[in-house]
Amino acid sequence: MKHRVHLACFTVLIALGVAPVYGASPASVKGSVRDSAGAPQIGAIVQLLRPNFSVVATVYTDADGRFAFSHIRPGRYELKAMAASFLPSLRQNVRVRHKTSVVDLTLNTLFEAIQWLPSKPRQGNAQRDDWVWTLRSAANRPLLRWLENGPLVVVSDGSGSAPKLKARIMATGAAGTFGENGQRYTAALEDTPTGSSELLARVDFSPNSTAGMESMLGFRQDLGFAGSVQSVASVTVQPQVSSGQGQGFSEAAIRSSETLHLGPTLDAEVGATQLVAHLGGSSPDTVTAALPYAQVGWTSGNSTIGYRMATLVPSDEPMNATESAAPMPRLSARNGKLMVERGMHQEIGWTRQTDDSGMSVVFYADRIDNPAMEAMSLLGTGATAGAHLESAALVDNPSGLLRATGPDFSSTGFVASYEHRMPGNNDMRLSYANGEALVMPVQSQPATLAQVVSSAQARHAQTYTLSLSGTLDGTKTRWRASYRWQPDSTVTAVAPYAVDAVGPYLNVYVRQPIRLRGSGSTGFEALIDVSNLLAEGYRPYLLNNGSLLVFAQGQRSIRGGLAFTF
Repeated sequence: MKHRVHLACFTVLIALGVAPVYGASPASVKGSVRDSAGAPQIGAIVQLLRPNFSVVATVYTDADGRFAFSHIRPGRYELKAMAASFLPSLRQNVRVRHKTSVVDLTLNTLFEAIQWLPSKPRQGNAQRDDWVWTLRSAANRPLLRWLENGPLVVVSDGSGSAPKLKARIMATGAAGTFGENGQRYTAALEDTPTGSSELLARVDFSPNSTAGMESMLGFRQDLGFAGSVQSVASVTVQPQVSSGQGQGFSEAAIRSSETLHLGPTLDAEVGATQLVAHLGGSSPDTVTAALPYAQVGWTSGNSTIGYRMATLVPSDEPMNATESAAPMPRLSARNGKLMVERGMHQEIGWTRQTDDSGMSVVFYADRIDNPAMEAMSLLGTGATAGAHLESAALVDNPSGLLRATGPDFSSTGFVASYEHRMPGNNDMRLSYANGEALVMPVQSQPATLAQVVSSAQARHAQTYTLSLSGTLDGTKTRWRASYRWQPDSTVTAVAPYAVDAVGPYLNVYVRQPIRLRGSGSTGFEALIDVSNLLAEGYRPYLLNNGSLLVFAQGQRSIRGGLAFTF
């Protein structure tokens, strides 16, 4: 009966999400092509390009020099115009939203372009270019670029290009989260020193306490047609976390990857995360791990067939993903020793993406080692109650949460999803997944934590997910709501490596810009993020030391605060 209620609620949510789909208006790009004197160019070739310069569509200008691209999926594009006796013209950073974008292009002759050469030579400490050859204006703006394996083009930046330097300060409060309970301050800095380089730094700490601190430094370098390289270094210090005789937990991770364009239709990405974790105290413990991954995809038209291998198990941390936190492996403990959650994931998938919808089917095989099982502890009255827990788990004392290491298991299954762009910059996503997950049976007698954890068994299960997100017109409120149903007995994720997976049960995220004194946007935002809002999926167990543990695949948590971007 309970399963029928869940399925009925899920059907109603699907109906509500699908109702406004009909009547969605696709985006389009239109404009004109003229020479420097303003004369329209008839029969000029105009190409719509992706950021990697692969061609999306090609059209010709009419008798008035006009062109149009219809049914375009919102995103960032490049526009290129070509005509006889002219240098090709390239417009960068064309941001196409859910409406019509107007872009006008100007063609120049080589003589006209040369008039824009710098009036003085560049200094030795000037910015470097990843392009094969570049001419710049006196303001150091790139004007002519010789594309690798391509022609010389005249370059212009769109008016909506992102700022080169952006900083963000955020003050939040959290409850029900491992290692992050209480007040937190976060400062992040994003810098774009060139059009092909990105730098991100982030630090997160708790004021007026010895609670944990997190920091991250990331770098990305675009290599043009060759691809890109990126590295992210992360450090976490949590002195309040303990296990056995150990007190004070810290970890450092470096994630490096490289994206490769092996041709017009073949892309690949390879990388790895190197981890070092340490538990201090009278019984110190240090673990290291190398977690590689690789993926390759072949694209033909709107469809992509790909293969992916990964070892780092993703975590359901919605605020981390939203606020650009670093990817960190989850750790737990067994018999007072640190254990790294890891696995071996392999998948073969098919994806089809159009302007306003997309679908995918992925078949996978997993092996999960040292799965982290999280529980809320309600300690008994005994003096040694906490010690019994710490001897078999990693305990975060401020939040009352602990992570124990469950038995290894294997899983096979598939994930199918469908997404659709709805009117008003809103999106809907439906997903179904099946595979093995750890489940915990009901126990009638008190037991030790080790006995409770060892009773977990792998069992085939399935999940249904509905996710809605978008931006409200007028208020500019960014929101996301999702519901993922899965059996109450599951304490680990089904298909944990699924791309774009959301947390279990009902989750809500809202990001609201704040206007002061009737002015425009000031950079202030209010944030709220609630996970497992209805507190579902809990599995209570009474231990023989008087403690009560409540296991769940996703604990109920709430985070909220203010952010200022400048």
